[in-house]
Amino acid sequence: MNTTAPRRAPVDYLNVDYGVRSWLLTRDHKRIGLLYLVTITLMFGLGGLAALAIRLELLTPAGDLMGDDTYNKMFTTHGVIMIFFFLVPSIPAVLGNFLLPLMIGARDLAFPRLNLASWYIYVLGAGITMGAIVTGGIDTGWTFYTPYSTEGSNTNVTAAALGIFVSGFSSILTGLNFLVTIHRMRAPGLTWFRLPLFVWSMYATSIIFILGTPVIAVTILLVAVERALDIGIFDPALGGDPILFQHLFWFYSHPAVYIMILPSMGVVSEIVTCFSRNRIFGYKFIAVSSLAIALLGFLVWGHHMFVAGQSTNAGLIFSFLSFAVAIPSAVKVFNWTATLYKGSISFEAPMIYALGFIGLFTIGGLTGLFLASLGVDVHLTDTYFIVAHFHYIMVGGAAMAYLGALHFWWPKITGRLYSETLARVSAVLVFLGFNLTFFPQFLLGYLGMPRRYHVYPPEFQVLNVLSTAGASILGIGYLLPLLYLVWSMRYGPAAAGNPWGAAGLEWTTASPPPPHNFVETPVVDEDAYDYERLDAEEELQVA
Repeated sequence: MNTTAPRRAPVDYLNVDYGVRSWLLTRDHKRIGLLYLVTITLMFGLGGLAALAIRLELLTPAGDLMGDDTYNKMFTTHGVIMIFFFLVPSIPAVLGNFLLPLMIGARDLAFPRLNLASWYIYVLGAGITMGAIVTGGIDTGWTFYTPYSTEGSNTNVTAAALGIFVSGFSSILTGLNFLVTIHRMRAPGLTWFRLPLFVWSMYATSIIFILGTPVIAVTILLVAVERALDIGIFDPALGGDPILFQHLFWFYSHPAVYIMILPSMGVVSEIVTCFSRNRIFGYKFIAVSSLAIALLGFLVWGHHMFVAGQSTNAGLIFSFLSFAVAIPSAVKVFNWTATLYKGSISFEAPMIYALGFIGLFTIGGLTGLFLASLGVDVHLTDTYFIVAHFHYIMVGGAAMAYLGALHFWWPKITGRLYSETLARVSAVLVFLGFNLTFFPQFLLGYLGMPRRYHVYPPEFQVLNVLSTAGASILGIGYLLPLLYLVWSMRYGPAAAGNPWGAAGLEWTTASPPPPHNFVETPVVDEDAYDYERLDAEEELQVA
């Protein structure tokens, strides 16, 4: 890559007091990414508090902390916030916004005003849904299954559905912006197979945003319409079909799993190759596998409905496709492992998070094969095995990668370094706390404990106590980064432009980047992840 262009002195725009108005009206993709960071962190905290209440309730077999209705509202609050307002937008909205133009040598996203509008739409949707939660709550579960959500529940389903419907437009606009930017604004020489793998993951995620989000938005809107107007869409008492809701809901919601996990895979690809100092193994296979996951993800929704009454033939087809979609995910895991082989591995905090992701995601993926098997799924459906599997993928995978990404690119985002010791402690606590929280739930599910119950037989208490103890450790692991990363913004040592010696255009500009990223448009003349050349140049400089 040509990095010899002259540069002016770095502008630490994060520390310049431009006033609140300049932030709220900004069109700078980096600032919009930081606005998302603040709001998404707030939503993560609120969802985490709901999870804490759930785990405290489950310490004892009797429902002695909250009543039935309150518990139903609590796990719905946790699910709605964490799925729709944290996991889905976290990496694309925060890191995608901040990094994508930098990674492709662009000055900004293709549609800066649309980018700012997407943040306001997200805030509006989150505000409407939080208003519904605060003024009475929702008790349907995050899946809003009919006919209960349309006819049986007396809670604020309509308002919550409206908030989720509105926030869906934020995802659609973000995906559109990313696709146009990647297609039209790449630096000279940055061909498709020179793109960073994080950009490939954003491209695949954007496809799902555009194709899948309208389906869930309209589905949730139809729930609200049926409740408001008594039109028979899903409610069998009105001539509707509740199974239709499940088809529409899961047609989006299984690809939504990949909205959460594909960006995480892109992050791990960047971190693993950097801290092993190896060129990524099988670059083209990893890139193409992202597109394969995005497309195959739309064909497997029926494995959520093995016990919902669909035909045996449909169940067999969905079971086969569910096994097939695991292949491109396995390609990534095998290629990351091959990248580590004979690498010069260093265990900085981002690498610990990335290795933790690989371990937890592998467990989540393998247990997903149990659920793709028709006979086994009948026994495990609606048990804590489902809860554990889902969290190993989403929390163990997406949240682990999100924290790894924040630590990896934090010096670039803020121009400051954090405490490496505290960061490593936090990464280990998150890994250990997560396993102690959710691995016992595999056993609970195998033994038959249903999910969403707050009263359970006494023989399940030991495993539930272990799970709650793990959640306490996990909470500390999540809280620590908030403390030392905020501290580092003011007191952390100044970061060099490329503190990790990483490959990629984003590391060739100042930390933090100037308002328009590059003084001159960079020209790319090297393949991605050429760490042999980078290390050789560094040795020459030292000599």
